[in-house]
Amino acid sequence: MLQQTRVETVIPYFERWMLRFPSISVLAESSLQDVLVVWEGLGYYGRARNLHKAAQLVIEEYSGVLPGDVRLLRKLPGIGRYTAGAITSIAFGCNEPTLDGNIRRVLARYFNVSEEARSTAGENKLWKLATQHLPAGQAGDFNQALMDLGASICSPKSPDCEHCPLNTTCQAKYLGIQEQRPVKFPKPAIPHVTVTAAVIRRGGKVLIARRPAQGLLGGMWEFPGGKQKDEEDLRACLQREIDEELGVEIIVGAQIGKYQHAYTHFRVTLYAFWCTLQRGEPSPIQVEQVRWVFPNELSQYPMGKIDRQISQILVSSTSL
Repeated sequence: MLQQTRVETVIPYFERWMLRFPSISVLAESSLQDVLVVWEGLGYYGRARNLHKAAQLVIEEYSGVLPGDVRLLRKLPGIGRYTAGAITSIAFGCNEPTLDGNIRRVLARYFNVSEEARSTAGENKLWKLATQHLPAGQAGDFNQALMDLGASICSPKSPDCEHCPLNTTCQAKYLGIQEQRPVKFPKPAIPHVTVTAAVIRRGGKVLIARRPAQGLLGGMWEFPGGKQKDEEDLRACLQREIDEELGVEIIVGAQIGKYQHAYTHFRVTLYAFWCTLQRGEPSPIQVEQVRWVFPNELSQYPMGKIDRQISQILVSSTSL
């Protein structure tokens, strides 16, 4: 959960997760949908899918006991070099380095690393520094200390150098360039896409579709629709997308709302519309599954942020 998410955000999710999945075996035996429901809101849903699959592999290959060896851990989905180093040093007392965003920043400033931090040269140098300065027998404490230092004092902007225990020997602080480290490439412009979604009603129920297991929001449920093409009318876009995804024709009614959300590499503006079937019966052509559900059942289906907002509107409107 701490991959790409801050501690204060993770805590309530972690607590709910441990209540629902108190052991590896419980997690492995649970359905992916149950896992995604509990994870919903944390984003980067590939992490949840990987965690679920990893639990199943631990049961199948390691008799339900998480291995404490870096090489074995890295064979599990979702566990890379950083996570394997963190687990083995903190949980198993192994002499292994790790390199999360906080440690990366502390080392880049303390040793004045001039290479771009995410480049191959920068990564290699930071891993080498993390390994060279790892105190044998205290790797777990050392790694956690650097993580905490980066999170609380050596922050990305306006680091509190005056209260830093390393301020007398930090090279970037000595040169007055601490805010220029770690070196980062300029971020490219973030693309924007316009998307439409159909809330198709029939007999008090609405139609939802399950996204393909792989890719963005994999395995999550949504109100079907898709991306607008250049110079395409929103309603025409929605009719085309529903035909391609579900093989049916729809009548597009009133707009429900306009929603915006920013993902890691792009931004989305989504327009949702009330719709009714005109011809055909929905079938999963470009999605994994379709289902008719009552609005008060939507909370049982994991959804992305925008689709959850739409579902809440449906629940509110039916309860009035």
